[in-house]
Amino acid sequence: MHCLFTWKRKRTSARMKNHTILACSIIFTFLSLASCVSKPDTVSLGRAEIHFENVWNKYRVQKHLLFSEYYPNTFKPGLSYFQDSVQQTREVSFLWPMSGVFSAVNIMMELDSAKYRPYLDSMVVAVEKYYDKDRQPPGYQAYPKAMEYSDRYYDDNGLVGIDYVDAYRVTGNPHYLHKAKEVMTFIQSGWRDDFGGGVSWLEGVHDQKPACSNGKATVLALKLYQATESPEYLEYGIQYYDWMMNTLKDDSLNIIWNSLLIEDDSCWVQKHAYTYNTGTMIQSAVRLYQITKDEQYLKEARQLAEGSFQYYVKFTDQNIPYIDDLPWFVVVLFRGYHELYEVDRNPKYLDAIIASANHAWENARDDEGLIFKDWTGRSDESRKPKWLLDEACMAELFARILLLKN
Repeated sequence: MHCLFTWKRKRTSARMKNHTILACSIIFTFLSLASCVSKPDTVSLGRAEIHFENVWNKYRVQKHLLFSEYYPNTFKPGLSYFQDSVQQTREVSFLWPMSGVFSAVNIMMELDSAKYRPYLDSMVVAVEKYYDKDRQPPGYQAYPKAMEYSDRYYDDNGLVGIDYVDAYRVTGNPHYLHKAKEVMTFIQSGWRDDFGGGVSWLEGVHDQKPACSNGKATVLALKLYQATESPEYLEYGIQYYDWMMNTLKDDSLNIIWNSLLIEDDSCWVQKHAYTYNTGTMIQSAVRLYQITKDEQYLKEARQLAEGSFQYYVKFTDQNIPYIDDLPWFVVVLFRGYHELYEVDRNPKYLDAIIASANHAWENARDDEGLIFKDWTGRSDESRKPKWLLDEACMAELFARILLLKN
């Protein structure tokens, strides 16, 4: 096989240890989150609760116990996030945007499990409507199975698996852990050894191996290992992590590129940079450090955090930080920064996104209380329909800010 890039040397789980980075070398360039530890963050709590309820009530399609793709639900544009096709918006949303609600519910459960448990129960009912056990191994298709037959994407399934293992963590319900394991089995069935390994985007189609599928598989495998201590999940996690870092990491910029494109016996890296792909690998590096105590993983997490900060974070003329990417993508990057902060307590990366989100709440909301895609508010989106994924992730973000500060 011929590739248009050079494979890096193979990594192994037994790495050389690096010297510990001294805490005094960390320069805090933004306000420290540590100063807020003793002060209850009622502002973020209010924003998380208000926005979550607003999204749930506006997007809920009670007839199907599901959600609409857009608010208002009369807006039916073509959707371009599919393999080589544009799909028309349907009566209810596709799986990807709905998964954002599931993720938000899990975080809200950490704030008040009694209050949000009914929402979690409803989310499980909703996501299982996408479940397909006719094709083996079982997995989740892109649209509710009772409504139509549709494709199964590995990245969608990774999101479902992560949501289920997170739901297990906050409830202890073994059924949720079982569902997460089932998803991992489905994803692993798509692993192919050509071009170093990895899985494709769409089941049965082998024209690319994207960061979204493989990055989510990495996070899911490592979360499953931490939940079960079963060695196979750690093996999967390292397997996917090494493939991502060997194949899609830019060693000079310290970010993750979008995909490995494949045609016949050739392949090349698609150099589109989306924030969430780097975010998943920061999460993964931090978790591997926590599991193995190998300092190399922590070093790589810090490199990715700094690289993504330098590459993505920009400032308005008023010195307001912002990232020009989909809100949900930014929130996934925030997850990585959040987990790194729990290890090294450097708030630099988190503070930029927190400042951007707070600015959006105050300056970029419409009359319905929904937040603009452009958090700077420089473009007037007050009359534009709002996508479910863009809105659901904001409830998650404000809840995460609250958890960090409290």
